Amino acid sequence: MLDILRRIVQEVSAAEDLTQALDIIVQRVKHALSIDVCSVYLMMPDRQHLVLMASDGLNPDSIGQVKLELGEGLVGLVAERAEPVNLDNATDHPRFRYFPETGEERYHAFLGVPIIHHRRLMGVLVVQQGERRRFDDEHVALLITLAAQLAGAISHAELTGEVGPGRGRGRERQHNLQITGIPGASGVALGTAVVAYVAAELESVPDREPVVSVDDEIRKFKEAVNRVQDEMRVIKERMSGVLPAEERLLFDAYVMMLNSESIIKRTVDRIREGNWAPAALRDTIRENSRTFEEMDDPYLRERATDLHDIGRRILAHLVASHRSPDEFPERTILIGEDLTATQLAEVPVEHLAGLVSARGTGSSHVAILARAMGIPAVMGVSDLPVGRLEGREVVVDGYRGQIFIEPNRELRQEFQRLVDEERELTENLRNLALEPATTQDGVVIPVYANSGLLADINPSKQSGADGIGLYRTEVPFMVRDRFPSEEEQIGLYREILASFDPRPVTLRTLDVGGDKALPYFPVKEDNPFLGWRGIRITLDHPEIFLTQLRAMLRASQGLNNLNILFPMISSLAELKGAQRLLQRAREELLDEHYVIPMPKVGVMVEVPSAVYLAEALARRVDFLSVGSNDLIQYLLAVDRNNTRVAELYNALHPSVLHALQQVTDGARKAGKPVSICGEMAADPAAAILLIGMGIDSLSVNVASLARVKWVIRSFSQERAQELLAQCMEMEEPAAIRALLNNALVQAGLGGLVRAGKA
Repeated sequence: MLDILRRIVQEVSAAEDLTQALDIIVQRVKHALSIDVCSVYLMMPDRQHLVLMASDGLNPDSIGQVKLELGEGLVGLVAERAEPVNLDNATDHPRFRYFPETGEERYHAFLGVPIIHHRRLMGVLVVQQGERRRFDDEHVALLITLAAQLAGAISHAELTGEVGPGRGRGRERQHNLQITGIPGASGVALGTAVVAYVAAELESVPDREPVVSVDDEIRKFKEAVNRVQDEMRVIKERMSGVLPAEERLLFDAYVMMLNSESIIKRTVDRIREGNWAPAALRDTIRENSRTFEEMDDPYLRERATDLHDIGRRILAHLVASHRSPDEFPERTILIGEDLTATQLAEVPVEHLAGLVSARGTGSSHVAILARAMGIPAVMGVSDLPVGRLEGREVVVDGYRGQIFIEPNRELRQEFQRLVDEERELTENLRNLALEPATTQDGVVIPVYANSGLLADINPSKQSGADGIGLYRTEVPFMVRDRFPSEEEQIGLYREILASFDPRPVTLRTLDVGGDKALPYFPVKEDNPFLGWRGIRITLDHPEIFLTQLRAMLRASQGLNNLNILFPMISSLAELKGAQRLLQRAREELLDEHYVIPMPKVGVMVEVPSAVYLAEALARRVDFLSVGSNDLIQYLLAVDRNNTRVAELYNALHPSVLHALQQVTDGARKAGKPVSICGEMAADPAAAILLIGMGIDSLSVNVASLARVKWVIRSFSQERAQELLAQCMEMEEPAAIRALLNNALVQAGLGGLVRAGKA
């Protein structure tokens, strides 16, 4: 049976379209099980009817003609229960419905299993036999497995209009087809899909001897590299006026990668070993990216994407050409399997309306650039049939991480209204961003910016941020092929501190290990999220930690705005160990005649144990900072970058609110301030509760800063406390969200309601 299953799955996977896949299923299952009939009924787009779409055994003329209402007949019973129905004599069942056109009156045994995809019923797979018998467990298991295989293919077909009556007669495209991914950049956009593709795929390149000579292959390879370098410079220039100079440094980094020995020398070496340039390039890119691809951390996986993109571009210049700028529609929704920053930058800025990527997360370079440019983006849309979307009308909802294919007139009008409101809201908030965030009863709540790249600094300064609430220092470690020296780190930290002086800048110490292993310091573990990471790895390697702490202290010389934040603290012993090393670093510098005051020191609360230790931790440091993204993931056991469980990630879950209240109570008892960074702080509804809890400051991405300030200025802390008290008595996140959304609307902030998760 396993061998049969494997062969059928292989054939279905290779099918050109849904019609062929369904025909393969019904024919192979009928033959393999030695039965009389195998049929597939599919749910129609109206979600009210099932239609016979394929059969081997029933009258062929009935295919596409037999239509059942939901719940009608035995097929409807399977759909209604969403579980198998196995009968030895179908005609005896009270739900049996006879369709004369099928010729099924002579069949007695019936087995139907539901076809389900992401909790949605897609159809029913049925087998029938003339003799009276009950199908055995092995048959049931086979059909359930095949139904699961069919589910994904049906989902794709639904998006391309293949699902519907009249198979093979040129069906019209379906409207309002919805797919869910991961929010990449907030906002709403309507436009025409343009599929980003590469002229040649690295993995498809075969091994071959040099076409002419080794020297000729090397020459062609180096010329292709030079063309890609020129291409990067042109793209960088095209983005001037749209992105600040610091943001455009990304393309300089690509040029440097193209010059690197790891790409040039290794490829040339492989050519000299007897392979032609495309295959030598393929192996070099594969070698360099394999380490990154195997890591769990989203940021490091994106480095593999960058390497693949560079390799594909070099290959494309060896064998083909790219799309010209005049081919892009006026409102382009750029769609790709794994969009890259350079593909984004190829689209004329005035035409780019939105982005959709089948892979990637909010930490992808393309998502970072989309946020900087104010372009809505949805990432990680795993069900996306990329190759079939060219030229189709698409709506991108970057707030909820959803896209809609072929919206009808009513849906299009609704989203256009939202686009217009979004534009007006952004204009109105521009000046507000520069005003202080003060509640209506006079409580000042500083709003800081989160940052992970030097490129973020200039936008953060111009945004009206009160400082940097979280700077992720691991990024410079990740983009190098070795540990950065003390002097290199000093230059980086000094630029950040000086840019914001006298506004505070919080530098988080190195937060790598486990799921964020450095390429030159790999850590492979079975469960990286609970493994060797954060403060655990730096305490185990004081030589790395001391170098970073010395660099931070030296960078702050003559300034007085440095805050140091320790990540992943789960015990007092870890905090004491980190503080001892910080004191040691400062004493070393004093011995070297540097005059540096001790900076403020804080602890990140991002694991449940730190919640219960909040008061004890706060007594030993200057401030607490809640890392909401990780804390929510650990509390709810949900990876928010996993589309299968992303819906379970909810910042307004009652357990999250009670944990935050416990942290703020502990900090208050110790007389220390507490801040919150992460996406929860940028959620307008959640911000109301944070105000009510007495959170002393918020740290958000730059794009959300003005909106959060608007919330703070629109509520009194007393009103926020009243809403908090109501929410703390509630048990369902949806009810909490509804209450807070209503409060936003009553306060005149209805335009912000879409920014929260439904």
